[in-house]
Amino acid sequence: MKKNLKKNKKIKNNMSKLSFFSPTQGKLSFDQVVNEITSFISKNPHQVYRLIVGTDSEGKKNPSFVSAIVIYCQGKGGRYFWQKINFKKTFHTLREKIYQETMLSLKLATKLRKALEKKLKKNYKDLEIHTDIGQVGETKDMIKEIVAMIKGNGFQPKIKPEAFGATNVADRCLK
Repeated sequence: MKKNLKKNKKIKNNMSKLSFFSPTQGKLSFDQVVNEITSFISKNPHQVYRLIVGTDSEGKKNPSFVSAIVIYCQGKGGRYFWQKINFKKTFHTLREKIYQETMLSLKLATKLRKALEKKLKKNYKDLEIHTDIGQVGETKDMIKEIVAMIKGNGFQPKIKPEAFGATNVADRCLK
């Protein structure tokens, strides 16, 4: 138990140090990402926005994980920001990788929600977490537990095919 807490604390500290990247803005800090999101929302404050966090990975030995933040204004387009995390570890099962992806998304979404609520004075209970699991394939047996984990942390889960934050945005940034 103590070992897992130390690992999670180490992951959290490493995530804080990592830069984000934006196709339009380049390299950004987390605070700059929050500022970009608030600026994007303030341009059309009465529009409907979706705030999404998704993570995808590739490789079993020393895998790379990409977590993406997407702000989407329905009917008007959106912006995305991503960060890449490289692990010096071997993930022996798909289950281990999916859990790690989910934990990275949860940690980032929690941090993002706190920062946006503080800055915008608005509750972000509808923040979505997109997961790379679905009804077809090896991950179908994990749906209930992953969805419960996300809901239990106060976020809205999305699975394939609706999980574009993980399956399209984060996946594209892995390449």
